[in-house]
Amino acid sequence: MRVEIVPCLRDNFAYLVSTDNRPECVVIDPSEAAPVERALERCGLTLTAILNTHHHHDHVGGNSQLKLSRRGLDVFGHTSDRGRIPEQTRFLEHGERFEVVGLEFSVLHIPGHTTGAIAYIVEGAAFTGDTLFAAGCGRLFEGTPRDMFESLNQKLARLPDETKIYCGHEYTVNNLRFAAALEPTNQAVARKLERVLERTGRGEPSVPSTLADERATNPFMRTDSAELRASLRLSETADAVSVLAATRAAKDKF
Repeated sequence: MRVEIVPCLRDNFAYLVSTDNRPECVVIDPSEAAPVERALERCGLTLTAILNTHHHHDHVGGNSQLKLSRRGLDVFGHTSDRGRIPEQTRFLEHGERFEVVGLEFSVLHIPGHTTGAIAYIVEGAAFTGDTLFAAGCGRLFEGTPRDMFESLNQKLARLPDETKIYCGHEYTVNNLRFAAALEPTNQAVARKLERVLERTGRGEPSVPSTLADERATNPFMRTDSAELRASLRLSETADAVSVLAATRAAKDKF
């Protein structure tokens, strides 16, 4: 499988996903059309479908323009986003599988950031939109702390450690600095921040992460950390959902 990272807007990522032996691809979360069109031309790929992780404009803003010149282009999203994702033609449920461009995708419904947020899982990769970031998670615009906890720590956390995580934004440096503030003795956070600063300093994207990295560095997946709880002034007996809620509140002010 081939993944082409397409920077969009100020800090968004769209992704062209294809196989090595076919000229067709899908695009995941095209926030605007022009960078996607340029990437398609550069890579010699033909767009056959749009996969959206959720309805926010900075993830679907390019849908209509991309579809304008491509009759029959399918647009995938969660069934609950009907009427909120422009041009949507396919309405997905949790656990559903579908095949496109020779790849089999499976769907995880991961509410929290929005109620209709989904991840696309394919060949050892997870495209997580704004639910799971490298070292972070999205703001709780529509979901609850429990929704986000279950999405991160009960659904996505069941994927293999080596799963590559492709998220929706380049927020990694800020997220890791926040993680370091909560767990100052966490050497995995310090090492990853050093690596990410080197990559972004060269103008390279910080993605993909891996699920193993997220287990080690993402405070929203480390609610059992005694150091994190102490930094948040929470007791050792506080339930995990309350820890995630406090972590999100602290990140909102960071």
